[in-house]
Amino acid sequence: MIKVGIDIGNSKISSIVCDFKNNGSKNVLSFISNPTSYVNKSLVTNLVSIKDEIYETIKEAAKESQTDIKSVNLNLPAVESLSLFSDSEIKISGEMISDLHLKTAINQSDILEPIENFDIIQNLIIGYDLDNKPLVNSPTGIFGNYLRVNFYKFAVKKNFTNTISNLFKNLNIHIENFVPTPLSSALATLNSDDKILGAICIDLGASSSSIAIFENEKLIFMDAINIGGKNITNDIARGISTNLESAERLKTLYGSVISSPSDEYEVIEVPYLSNDPSKFKQINRSTINSIIKPRVEETLELIWQKLKDYNLHKKQIKNLILTGGGSLLEGITEYAQIIFDGNVRIGKPLPINGLKKNFLNSQFSQTIGTILYEKSEYEIEFLQNMRKIQKNTVFSRFSSWLDRYI
Repeated sequence: MIKVGIDIGNSKISSIVCDFKNNGSKNVLSFISNPTSYVNKSLVTNLVSIKDEIYETIKEAAKESQTDIKSVNLNLPAVESLSLFSDSEIKISGEMISDLHLKTAINQSDILEPIENFDIIQNLIIGYDLDNKPLVNSPTGIFGNYLRVNFYKFAVKKNFTNTISNLFKNLNIHIENFVPTPLSSALATLNSDDKILGAICIDLGASSSSIAIFENEKLIFMDAINIGGKNITNDIARGISTNLESAERLKTLYGSVISSPSDEYEVIEVPYLSNDPSKFKQINRSTINSIIKPRVEETLELIWQKLKDYNLHKKQIKNLILTGGGSLLEGITEYAQIIFDGNVRIGKPLPINGLKKNFLNSQFSQTIGTILYEKSEYEIEFLQNMRKIQKNTVFSRFSSWLDRYI
């Protein structure tokens, strides 16, 4: 089976084509990445130009892999997304829990309710409570008195999904699945132990930073903020009055979150922001780092605040994985360890046969994760055959009533 993933990022458009064998092995047939300047803070700024760039990227990927690309898994930004937690409790009265009880709990919940102006991307059961005791897996077959089912709903703005869907429709490409960027980054970098024991995956991208949390092998939260590596580059360019190209180079070669006394004595020549390319000035490394640190601090603290807003900091998940281009910044793991009070590592994509070494890089985690997404693993089992049913119709409400009482 051939699977194709597309990532329309804030600095690049990437496509991966992979052959999934019946024996479970995977072989990457092509990986194409081209720069783009028509996406800013996850918003398309020039629809015509971005369409041409996507077409060229897909064309290159198809040629290299010798496949005819007709459908894709597409990364979906989590910026301005909506996360909703809810639960539904039913009385069991000492009976053995069956599928019917779970259906009843689902029907009594709001998990099927639409959200105005939003597209619901994920509807998940993230846990159960049986007689006030938490359960990780399905409680069917267990006897109890009260069952509470805990739900998580993730949605993004409908205007964005409609725009992207229409763009790919014009390219004659079917979007098989929308894969939220936080999830795709996590799928590419987290191992099985991470997902079981609990892990926070933070993707530090070009114009946004996203977060995904796994616990007990379940995805329990996703979100993003509109701050990324480009903000640091812009800060450096403004702070020392140089051009953006030079600022990016300074960030990559000399930038660090943690300074040392020797930084004061390391002198760097940078071009002035002028029409004369021969004019340079000298600054020390500590000047660059003094600009970088506040922005990194702001980014990580805003992500930490996201956890506090949803009371997720109380879960005490101590395993933190940083990925994305921003994770390559020197000293960022040490600083993240201070803010999140946990164990921090840089998450590179897990190796796949055929994937070239230059793409086994944190910057391509979210692209690689698109092909690792399996829809069936992120659905409520009872809803897999009911995707097209909308609960706000008379028929669907009647169906729910039948499910509950028959």
